Amino acid sequence: MLSWVAALAGAAIAIVSGPRPVAGAFVLDRLLRYAFIFPVGLMGLWAALGHIAFPLRAAQAIGWQTSPFQFEVGVANLGIAFAGLYAAFRSFEARLATNLVLACFLIGAGIGHIRDIVSAGNFAPGNAGPILFTDLLTPTAIFLLLWFSRPRAEEREAVPRRTPARREG
Repeated sequence: MLSWVAALAGAAIAIVSGPRPVAGAFVLDRLLRYAFIFPVGLMGLWAALGHIAFPLRAAQAIGWQTSPFQFEVGVANLGIAFAGLYAAFRSFEARLATNLVLACFLIGAGIGHIRDIVSAGNFAPGNAGPILFTDLLTPTAIFLLLWFSRPRAEEREAVPRRTPARREG
C-alpha cells in the first residue's frame, strides 16, 4: 500500500512542478510513470529479495512451507521489476506489454491466494492481507490508466509506421 502512496506522491510532485497549463495526457503519463516505478519496479525488487534471499521468512509470512519454487517466483519478480522500471520511461506499447505480463503474474497470484484462503483457511498476512488486494488492483489500475492514455486514431495516423524493407533476389 505504501508503494501506491509513494507513486501518488511522486506523480503529484511531478504534476505540481510540471508545465502549465496542466494537460490531461501529462497527468496520466506521470501517474503511469510512478506506478511503474513504485508498485511495479520497487515492489518487484522487494518481492524478489524476499523470495530469493529470505525464502523461509517469505514462506512463513504467506503461510506456506518453503519450496524451491520460491526462487523461481523471486526471479520472475526480478524480471517484472526491471521491465516496470524500463516501462516507466518508455512508450505506451512498452507499458502495455509490461502490464500484460504483470497482470498474468499478479492476478494469477491473487487467485492462488484466494484459492488458499478457501481451501486451507490460510489467512496469514502475506496471503490474505494487503498483498491480496495489491495483486488484483495494481494491474487493474494500470490497465485503466493505460486505457485513458491510449493513443487515439488521429494520433496513430499522424505517426508514420516503419515497414520492413523488401529484399529482392
